[in-house]
Amino acid sequence: MMSFPWSLMSSGILITIILLGIVVIWRILQDRKSGFPSQDERTRNITGKAATLTFYIGSYFMIVLMFANIVHKEFLGAYLMDGWYALVLSIMVQSLVFGVLRWYFDRKGDF
Repeated sequence: MMSFPWSLMSSGILITIILLGIVVIWRILQDRKSGFPSQDERTRNITGKAATLTFYIGSYFMIVLMFANIVHKEFLGAYLMDGWYALVLSIMVQSLVFGVLRWYFDRKGDF
């Protein structure tokens, strides 16, 4: 079995985090220079609605994931996935759902 170069992966993750931080700070500074407020009433409503739906969808996803893990353990004798993978999968699903819902509500217009 091939060993995985974790030191290379760790440095790649660190570089990615630093680059994302630079992009976020640059975006915040550009928004401030434009003179427009960072959040208005419509943006707060869109973010709130997307966050609420993301909470419900994420909660239901985690319940189904736990149920599938329990059923798999009871019938096949082994867990479907380790807790770490379930946590990472849940975080990824919630992040993607929030991004998609916020984009959808922003494109949808008035609601």
